[in-house]
Amino acid sequence: MWASWLLQYALFLLAVGCAISFFGKAVYHRYLYVRLGRPPDRPLRWRARIGQLLGQALGHAKLLKDPRSGIMHLIFFYGFIIVQFGALDLIYTGLSGGEKLPLPGRRFFGLTQETTAALIVLAAGYAAYRRYGEKLARLKGGWKPAVVLVLIGSLMLTALLSLGLHRVWTGEAASAYAPVSSVIAALASDLSPTAAQAFFFVFWWAHLLILLSFLVYIPQSKHFHLLTAPLNLLLGRTEPVGKLAKLDLEDEAAESFGVGRIEDFKRQQMLDFYACVECGRCTNVCPASNTGKALSPMHLITKLRDHLTEKGAALTGKPPWTPAFAFPNVSAHSMSGPTASHSPRWDQEAREGGTTDIRPTQVWQQAGWTAAQDRDALDLALIGDVITEEEIWACTTCRNCEDQCPVGNEHVDKIVDLRRHLVLMEGSMPHDGQRALQNIERQGNPWGMSRADRARWTADVDGIPVPTVKDNPGFEYLFFVGSMGAYDNRSRKVSRAFVRLLHEAGVSFAIVGNEEMNSGDAARRMGNELLFQQLCAGNIGMFRKYGVRRIVTACPHTYNTFKNEYPDFGLEGVEVLHHTELLEELVKDGRLVPNHVLDERIVYHDSCYLGRYNGVYDQPRRILRAIKGVELVEMERSRENAMCCGAGGGMMWMEEKAGKRVNLARTEQALRTNPTMIGSACPYCLTMLGDGTKLKDTEDRVRTLDIAEILELAVFGQKEEAVV
Repeated sequence: MWASWLLQYALFLLAVGCAISFFGKAVYHRYLYVRLGRPPDRPLRWRARIGQLLGQALGHAKLLKDPRSGIMHLIFFYGFIIVQFGALDLIYTGLSGGEKLPLPGRRFFGLTQETTAALIVLAAGYAAYRRYGEKLARLKGGWKPAVVLVLIGSLMLTALLSLGLHRVWTGEAASAYAPVSSVIAALASDLSPTAAQAFFFVFWWAHLLILLSFLVYIPQSKHFHLLTAPLNLLLGRTEPVGKLAKLDLEDEAAESFGVGRIEDFKRQQMLDFYACVECGRCTNVCPASNTGKALSPMHLITKLRDHLTEKGAALTGKPPWTPAFAFPNVSAHSMSGPTASHSPRWDQEAREGGTTDIRPTQVWQQAGWTAAQDRDALDLALIGDVITEEEIWACTTCRNCEDQCPVGNEHVDKIVDLRRHLVLMEGSMPHDGQRALQNIERQGNPWGMSRADRARWTADVDGIPVPTVKDNPGFEYLFFVGSMGAYDNRSRKVSRAFVRLLHEAGVSFAIVGNEEMNSGDAARRMGNELLFQQLCAGNIGMFRKYGVRRIVTACPHTYNTFKNEYPDFGLEGVEVLHHTELLEELVKDGRLVPNHVLDERIVYHDSCYLGRYNGVYDQPRRILRAIKGVELVEMERSRENAMCCGAGGGMMWMEEKAGKRVNLARTEQALRTNPTMIGSACPYCLTMLGDGTKLKDTEDRVRTLDIAEILELAVFGQKEEAVV
């Protein structure tokens, strides 16, 4: 008897010791890989991040954006916390010869454990249905997710079977506080106590080994997020989401700028790779993925993770997989599959129809990412072999991926860092984008039009003077017109409408005139940090020269850059407003009175740089609601989850060559609400949606107007010049 119990203890300690050793080694090796990255450049402000940690990790705020999967994950998350106490109780029972832990409230404890285990089994079944039955496009198929679901289900079933057989072994009577184990005991009632004891230990050992196997598997799979996600949320940004990291271009010790190797990423960025859940929520909302472009934010992260693991193992000499015999010796992965040299397939029906579909991109990514049998991880180029240039230049920087990510991953900053390396170190950029930046450098605008023509739009504002900073040195607001508002014929109408409204409200304002320069937003998002910093320095110098204290602009991209990024370069004590914020304030104060009725059904499109970047959602809507006769409707994707128009990240100046046009897909979403007017608050969005209505042959019955133009109609009445 004693020999059998000693053997039980010895085998138990051996199994637990091996599992903890394997687990620790896998975690430690990945820690060494992350240490290959550059040191973090932002301080740990855990007090500022604790709310995010609690809201996302404990509250599942982002996961619950999809209620069905959110509730399922809540059951897994809290269920596993609860059943761990039951696991300790079960382990004690097996080691003690059948005695249970002397817990207070034992009956209630048992009811909680069995109910939770049953719910987890049901949740695992539903997860399998979602992935393999319903076949959600955002979820990966294959055997790896199935392994986890089998482990979870087996873990719960072996625990319940052990409890049921324990009742038969000890002769414990059925109880309403143990509904599942009582049923199992009833089904196994023909077993003798000795047979029940033997079967108990079979399932007890099965439960223990599955539990320990799961422990070993966690850091070597996507379930590493159980450890890394809370840390990732705690170390996340405390600055505004729209703020890109500053490059020190005067650092003489710097060998390169941007990210050209996996080691060039910061350690905080590398933590993202191992925090990824592979839930596909990012790809599901990405405008590039939705329209058949190469970029999939989920695959971007997982490919970087795989490459870091493979290259990290080569550089440190520490293998990633433990125990080695359980994992095949796989060669380094690269985008070398049969479809990797071609764009995702996007059929004609989807291209012309009112659909978005991530499946072509998903299929392309999965087929292209294969083991490169004849290549070593050290020989692979990060840009080209791991992440293709086509992916890098497909991003619109809309950050919808980040808004959806439940573990706080930051995709856009990584893409911009890759662009920075391409532009600053390799001089590589799509030709049309390069031409736009050259024009900005030479003439201060993407079209290359004369600097002397920047203020020509002021000649026709119904005789209303548009003072410059020299004409009105005591101005309250500097109206920063921007390149679109000054040169683009469509956006000029917005500038004129805004000036009329400012004049009507008695606002003291001025423009810079021909001295105004481009804000640099497009240059920075396209990777040309040098040009951005030159423009930034010039604008800040100009603001100081004229004593600017308040800036208002109709361009969310300019707004975001001035508000969130210019302070890194010395802009201080300057309040930056978007024109919808100022107009809403003027309407609320009664300085603008929208007396004229507009019998319009208006759907409002949220600009990414105004909404997701800066949280301005309600001001434009309040302006529209203040107008008599307006029926405000919403698209299915609105506010935080609004789909990009396709122009951000420099895409305004680059032609889409693959898949469906993003602006067409977004216009189709707007048209499904049957509007008579599409409202926006961004010159890029206005252009893209206007082009979309032309592509859909609806421009005669659905007008696209800026909020300022709509308010102009309500304040002054119908005016032919204001109608598009």
